[in-house]
Amino acid sequence: MASQAQTSKADAVLAGYRKSIDNIDAALIHMLAERFRITQAVGEYKAESGLPASDPSREARQIERLRALAVDADLDPEFSEKFIRFVIDEVIRHHRRAAEK
Repeated sequence: MASQAQTSKADAVLAGYRKSIDNIDAALIHMLAERFRITQAVGEYKAESGLPASDPSREARQIERLRALAVDADLDPEFSEKFIRFVIDEVIRHHRRAAEK
């Protein structure tokens, strides 16, 4: 059975990890917000210019680039692809909405 001192030390270690995770999560949210501010401007530009909301060749290049980055970062490339596909799908939805205005 763990002593109270061991439990307190483990709790402090866990709290430190969780604080780091919370900081990273906050950074991710801020980075996504900035990314979507920029893609909103892209969507407005595309709408004004009569360009399509989606660019499949660009999307494919981005996915491959991010899969390679994931491998280099020792992150599951399948996860990175699912994540960026979700983001791309949301961006396209926003671009289509901009085109309908």
